Amino acid sequence: MDPKRTDILARIVADKAEEVIAAQLARPYDEVAAAARAAPPPRDFAGAIEAAVAAGRPAVIAEIKRASPSKGVLREAFDPPAIAASYERAGATCLSVLTDAKYFHGSNDYLVAARAACSLPVLRKEFIVDEYQVAESRALGADAILLIVGALDDGQLARFEQRAREFGLAVLVEVHDAGELARALTLATPLIGINNRNLKTFNVSLSATLDLLPKVPAGRRVVTESGISLPKDVALMRSRGVQAFLVGEAFMRVPDPGAGLKALFG
Repeated sequence: MDPKRTDILARIVADKAEEVIAAQLARPYDEVAAAARAAPPPRDFAGAIEAAVAAGRPAVIAEIKRASPSKGVLREAFDPPAIAASYERAGATCLSVLTDAKYFHGSNDYLVAARAACSLPVLRKEFIVDEYQVAESRALGADAILLIVGALDDGQLARFEQRAREFGLAVLVEVHDAGELARALTLATPLIGINNRNLKTFNVSLSATLDLLPKVPAGRRVVTESGISLPKDVALMRSRGVQAFLVGEAFMRVPDPGAGLKALFG
């Protein structure tokens, strides 16, 4: 990534690199990797998505997110275990938990607590910029990680995916445009997240997913991310063959997130 860029993603990634250095000083990689290998077996994130789709249901990755750089605080009364339980009762397929503190008011503790409160597979929603974070994710109990193509070079994508596979983690690889999609398709993971939010500007358009669909080959599972806020958005995506959704903001803004899930997906 061009270090001269001043977009939001570049700032987040630069800060994240500094955070990783501090984390490594506090707890060396070998110690974290040992904890990752000793962790209980992961829950099957990709398998849960495929099982939902096979049953004719939308596969919903329901997100636990307190805030965002573009919208500020989304939920003042923030109780990750209660939110996780609410999502599970409402039929969520998987969870996504933001762990970035500076920009999203997240915490590793939120992931641990949310996963303990349900039986759903959990995605660690984090800006992964170092192999250390891959091991850390499994040590925390995550079942899947996010790799953002716009934040990583091809060598990093390949290395981080390989490390994730060694630790038993599923990988959701996230793209926003055709160039990023082409790079993502060099990876083995079947999970292709198409973010309708441009992480350089944080503008949102569902056309990001719709325009890229013809370029996604068979055998890959598209997960549409961001901007899914109305039942008509879900209907549009499903009519175009998109059956997996990552949704957070729409649920965080209502008193009962599980009720919000039911209202959006039926």
